[in-house]
Amino acid sequence: MPLNRRTFLERTAAAGAGVAVAGAAAAPAAAEEQGKGHGHGRPRKRYSFTVMGTTDLHGNIFNWDYFTDREFDDKAHNDVGLAKISTLVNRVREERGRCNTLLIDAGDTIQGTQLSYYYAKVDPITARRGPVHPMAQAMNAIGYDAAALGNHEFNYGIPVLRKFEEQCDFPLLGANALDAKTLRPAFPPYSMHRLRTPLGRDVRVAVLGLTNPGIAIWDKLNVSGRMVFPGLEEQAAKWVPRLRSMGADVVIVSAHSGSSGTSSYGDQLPYVENAAGLVAEQVPGIDAILVGHAHTEIPEYFVTNKETGEQVVLSEPLKWGQRLTLFDFDLVWERGRWTVERVGAEVLNSNTVAEDPRITRLLGDEHAKVVAYVNQVIGTSTVSMSTARAPWKDEPIIDLINHVQAETVRAALAGGEHAALPVLSQASCFSRSAVIPAGEVTLKDAAGLYPFENTLEARLMTGAQLKEYLEFSARYYVQTAAGAPVDTSELTNAGGTPDYNYDAVSGLTYDIDIAKPAGSRIVNLSFDGAPVDPAGRFVLAVNNYRASGGGNFPHVATAQQLWANSEEIRNTIIGWVQAKGSVDPAEFASVGWKLTRDGVPVF
Repeated sequence: MPLNRRTFLERTAAAGAGVAVAGAAAAPAAAEEQGKGHGHGRPRKRYSFTVMGTTDLHGNIFNWDYFTDREFDDKAHNDVGLAKISTLVNRVREERGRCNTLLIDAGDTIQGTQLSYYYAKVDPITARRGPVHPMAQAMNAIGYDAAALGNHEFNYGIPVLRKFEEQCDFPLLGANALDAKTLRPAFPPYSMHRLRTPLGRDVRVAVLGLTNPGIAIWDKLNVSGRMVFPGLEEQAAKWVPRLRSMGADVVIVSAHSGSSGTSSYGDQLPYVENAAGLVAEQVPGIDAILVGHAHTEIPEYFVTNKETGEQVVLSEPLKWGQRLTLFDFDLVWERGRWTVERVGAEVLNSNTVAEDPRITRLLGDEHAKVVAYVNQVIGTSTVSMSTARAPWKDEPIIDLINHVQAETVRAALAGGEHAALPVLSQASCFSRSAVIPAGEVTLKDAAGLYPFENTLEARLMTGAQLKEYLEFSARYYVQTAAGAPVDTSELTNAGGTPDYNYDAVSGLTYDIDIAKPAGSRIVNLSFDGAPVDPAGRFVLAVNNYRASGGGNFPHVATAQQLWANSEEIRNTIIGWVQAKGSVDPAEFASVGWKLTRDGVPVF
């Protein structure tokens, strides 16, 4: 729904008023010191406060992995979840005074775990007398002051997002999320927060929220014709001067956008995906930026603004509630106003503290419901299948994804003009720890194989385009000379390419010669026993992330769309297993691709 001026002003006023704090408790962060200053040697007034930040929480409240149904763990033994963050937040507030702190988030909140999926799809918050979203409950209880919109906020459609917004006690900010018809903000662009001090005027802190322009392509089905998402730099340049003219002493940007200045979807949009560093460099008047989206840890990073020469501090806490950013501000009263004298940043590690029992008790029932849901038995498997070797070998468990996708697309195209074309399918290894066990298969087993809410499309591709697509995918491997030792821990992720940006394509056979440089590795590309005709036409079953340009793979985003589905691929796999009753790799598994060096198989 469009946001009219009256509604926007009411929301913004409420957001600003809601964080006004009592002056008495602010005293520990305020001081007077003798100094030259202005005013002929009178004491200089100083005030310090802290802004805490999280990002990319992705539905994590408990330190729990619903895809494995056990406590979360990774190689670095990180912990996750808002219950851990709550403990850190409580500690910071106790140390520095609650009214000398703010707590903000940089987006991607309501998608990512089976907990968040359950309350979007299984027991949806949009139902009449539906539940309150667990993330809203947790963030309200912890006391968030503002949050930027992430791109994954739009995955379940605008009605779910609007309901979540309604359930939050804090504003969801998006200065560059505009109503497509009016080009006015569809969400509050900013919130204004007042920190009271006993030493002169209150400190006014503005939080400007910016989201990712990639929403326009990643969630095209949900936002097309309804919202548009211009560039971050453009909207920051519009709003920061306004916030300063409104009396903001401090301007913080909460940006669901990485800092690198790169994009994962090429030139399909004229806006940069990871633009936080560019915002700091190009837009004067910003003191700090909470960075999100990139899922990297940046404790403290300074960018020099080109116009003013001032240093802007950026910080990105690690995803899923693994880290909490602290921006520490030191202000001085000069010339009748507060001025930022110094700002620094650091991150706190959530695995150093216990979960806050107040949060785990609050959401214990919701957690138990989802645990029961993911442990439903949906079928059986004749053998155990694992993704452990899938990044470098054609494994049956990835063939399962491709088989289900190709079968679904074939059925969708049956009887139409493209029904006779061969159907190929792409799939990635999203998790190296996914397992389909021998014997009973539960919903969590299938869900763990496909943890993202991607949907399925069919795109028309030529043989030549598919070869270029595969060459692009094969950049994933580190060039390794024939005869040189092969260490699988060093073989993949060349140039920082994540596992989810390496595609195996089924329906073709091909070798990947890793002794050759990237761009000339695909060898013996064949279909049905014969070399692929460059002019031949094929249907590619592909997820919507890849089809919309995610990963910047060539041709697929501009290829003709023959069909698209709104059902998550994960649910299609679950439904397929339920319908079959038993999973037998003998029915779908084959070795379609392998790694070679000068014609010799690596494995």
